[in-house]
Amino acid sequence: MKNPPTQGQPHPEHPTPSPAERRRWRQYLADEQAEAATYRYLAERREGEERDILLALAEAEGRHEEHWRQLLGPDADKPMRPSLRNRMLGLLARRFGSVFVLALAQRAEGRSPYSDDPNATSAMAADEQIHEEVVRGLATRGRTRLSGNFRAAVFGANDGLVSNLALVMGIGATGVSSTFVLFSGIAGLLSGALSMGAGEYVSVRSQRELLEASKPTQVTLSAAKSLDIDANELVLVYRARGMSREAAEHRAAERMGLYTCDCDPSLSLQPETMEEAGADEHETVGTGLGAAISSFCFFASGAIIPVLPYLFGMEGLAAVVLSCTLVGIALVLTGSVVGLLSGASPLKRGLRQLAIGLGAAAVTYVLGMIFGTSVA
Repeated sequence: MKNPPTQGQPHPEHPTPSPAERRRWRQYLADEQAEAATYRYLAERREGEERDILLALAEAEGRHEEHWRQLLGPDADKPMRPSLRNRMLGLLARRFGSVFVLALAQRAEGRSPYSDDPNATSAMAADEQIHEEVVRGLATRGRTRLSGNFRAAVFGANDGLVSNLALVMGIGATGVSSTFVLFSGIAGLLSGALSMGAGEYVSVRSQRELLEASKPTQVTLSAAKSLDIDANELVLVYRARGMSREAAEHRAAERMGLYTCDCDPSLSLQPETMEEAGADEHETVGTGLGAAISSFCFFASGAIIPVLPYLFGMEGLAAVVLSCTLVGIALVLTGSVVGLLSGASPLKRGLRQLAIGLGAAAVTYVLGMIFGTSVA
């Protein structure tokens, strides 16, 4: 009776693999080598814990590589190019090593074929699932650092593209001269960019002020030594900040220099007090001035695109078509960038942005035609 396959061996066994299977294994081998190289490239641009994690991921891909080498035997030495996706990832990792590469690597790990391949072990399939979560965690750190000013930049660019395209289409459909459309577009660019910049500054500044108002002072450190031990008000302070009674009593005892508290010492591992919190929240929100500048510049860069055909003297239907085409390309690009950073499909996000932008322009164009006809 044949023994069942042990963990780490393919199931079912293939004593005489077909040429198609060998080719698939060679492709897996090449992709594992490329993925390990990508993680090593990313590790070169980082230090500390992130570097160690990326090198550990590369080591895990090396174990998968060895699995396919054992199955292939002598055929493992026959070179094969990695997939286009992995070649692009390696190129980007060597050149940039940014959160964009991590977001792409997250998607790549999530599309591993090992769970459906009988020649891959269950451990390898589980590894790929875990790798996706590890890379997601690393990418989240970068997304957090980008989220403040990046949010303002993306929203500014999309608002500029959509609002000014809608303005230009609506006015152009009324039948006015191309010069009037051009100056209307420039006016929309300036007014929208100034409005977006001012709005972002007020919004982010207000949010930071709210966070600052919620951040505790250091009064507990200076007042602790003079407090009545039997009526310890510090306990109320920490309970008001969301700690349990036991955790609050332990933290108050620490602040007052009393380490004979009969509560569980492990309570010191409770969520940190707000004296130590707040920095990450401010980092995520970004600065008011930075958000305003980003919003102004990106709104202007987006709003100028619908006006470009009129700047170069075009008019009529040709200007409308070119304006819509240029804006459509820009919308797909910005939507794709957001999709990459969020770990979602870049194509779906790009097409969604395109549909929203051109839909808004179509509505205003129809309204412009109606108003233009009624005026005539």
